[in-house]
Parts: sequence; C-alpha cells; structure tokens
Amino acid sequence: MRNTFTRSVSGSLAAVWLVAVAAFGIGAATPLFAQTDSPVQWVNDSPLSSGDGLAAQFSSDQNIASHPAVRFADGFESGELGANWDETRNRGEALSYVNPSAGDSPQAPSILGRRSLKVTARLGQNTGGGFTKWFESADQLFIRFYTKFDDDCDYVHHFCTLRANKSLRGGERWSGFGGAGELPDGKERFSTAIEPWGNWGRWTPPGRWNFYSYWHTMKASPDGKYWGNGFRPSSQPNIKRGEWICVEFMIKHNRPGKNEGEQAYWIDGELRGHWRGFNWRTSPTLWANALTLESYVTDRWTTQPQNIVYFDNVVIAKEYIGPSAAAR
Repeated sequence: MRNTFTRSVSGSLAAVWLVAVAAFGIGAATPLFAQTDSPVQWVNDSPLSSGDGLAAQFSSDQNIASHPAVRFADGFESGELGANWDETRNRGEALSYVNPSAGDSPQAPSILGRRSLKVTARLGQNTGGGFTKWFESADQLFIRFYTKFDDDCDYVHHFCTLRANKSLRGGERWSGFGGAGELPDGKERFSTAIEPWGNWGRWTPPGRWNFYSYWHTMKASPDGKYWGNGFRPSSQPNIKRGEWICVEFMIKHNRPGKNEGEQAYWIDGELRGHWRGFNWRTSPTLWANALTLESYVTDRWTTQPQNIVYFDNVVIAKEYIGPSAAAR
C-alpha cells in the first residue's frame, strides 16, 4: 500500500528552530526559517508499506522471533525484570511488570498477553527508566512497540532511542551514547528517537509524535549547539492518553558519506512520515545497533509528581512489522 504526503516540518526541540525538509514542489509548505539547501527531504509519495506486516502471521506476537527477518522480540511474558535485555536502568524502582489492563483505562487488547512493562517516574526520586538491547544490525531496520501513557501523564523528556555504535563489543559499543548538544562524528555515532513532543506546552500532554535525531551533518541550533533536530508531519492528532498505541519506526543506512539514508514512522499501522537524504555515517563499521526503550522524565518539562508509561510487544526486524495480530 502506498501513502501520499504533501508537506512536513523539521525543527530542533531544544530551541525554537524550524527547518523545512519538504520537497518544495506542488502542495509543499515552506515553514519559518526554511532551509532550502538541506539534502533531507520529505517523501511525498512513499513506497513504504502500511497496515499489516510480518506480525500478521503471528497471533499476539507468539513465536514472532522465529521469523527470519526478526532480530529481537520481547513481550515481557516471562523472566525476571530485563531478563532479555542487556542493560537495565531502574533507579528508584521505576520499573515493574504489570497486567496490561492496569490503570483506569479500558480493557487492554488481548494481543498484549499477561504482562507489560510499567515505568513510573517520580519527581525528586527518579527520572523513570528502561532497558537497552544491543543487536546485529542490517541495512534497513524496523522497531515496533506498544505503549500507553497513563491518564494524567504529563510531558516526557526523552523516549525510545536507536543508537549507532562502532561495535557490539567492549567500549566501542558505547560510542553512540551521550553527546547531548554536540555535533556527532560520522565515524563514532548517530541516533534517532521516536518521542512525544509538547511544542513548548502548546499541545495537550504528552504531545505529538516526533523524531529527535543526531547525525554528523545536522543543523546547529541558534545557540550554536547541536541539539537533536526534529522531524514530524506538519499536522497530526495529539497523542491520546489511557489507550494502547502501536508505534513503529524505520531507519535505512546510507553508504558511507552519501546523502541517501532514510527514516519513517507509523502509528497504529498508519505511515505518518517518511524522510530521505540523511548522511547518517561516514564509516562502514558504524551501524544502528542499540535500542533503548525508556520513559525519561525531568522537572524541566513537567510538574506532575508521578508520570506512568507502559510498554509491550517490542520487535526489531529487517522488514516492516506492523501491528500485532489478534489472538486466535
């Protein structure tokens, strides 16, 4: 199935900085501070699939890890906390496994099984938490998970991030971590995160979906620092709280030094945005190979004392995954 888009907006989240990434043709909008020389362009007529993907073959994601395209899968149905992940950040006991129907929201869909990950961020006690998984990369990667924001959850600071590291071993597997506000080295790191963004409080918490990306040819913010550049469609609905949402995003690596990398994201199987022209890396040994699944909350963005987010049915694959199939 093909999806047609007409326009997009890109901007830095750490400063009011809007950058056009649209192809400035018929139907394209030119936002404030248009950056007409950017190689990153909105894909008007995306060839990417939507709706059902490989997950449609597996009832409630059961045995989905057996699919040859799947690199990693975790529905949190068994094992100790973080048993299938490589690193756990659980300061202040932010993480727990709960029934997916936890909270006051409607009954969770049966596709989520018996357990979900609950992240409870308590101001003054912790900043939330989550898991990190290193995995064997591929030219094109798809990451899909389900999430739910509690009914009174406020804005979050950072969410789920895919990072490129020089290696899967030793200290080099950490080359893609850190570096906030700094221009990445194309041989060392790049990253992209799918996050809710509140547009400086203009949108109802937790906001609207957005990419927050770092790479070596990114644009600087007005303060001269290199905060993540944002990518999102020019219009989309606010994220609903109290409901489970299927989130999926894709990254395609470029040949080193070429402006041909891509990224895209889907919400509940609907393709929301597709961009190409990224020069993610200059080294053939730099690959997106670590996923951090987290809800990170600070008092910079919220005064709500407690902010709860849930996760479930995480899959990393080499092809489009799509929403989980109904239990059979």
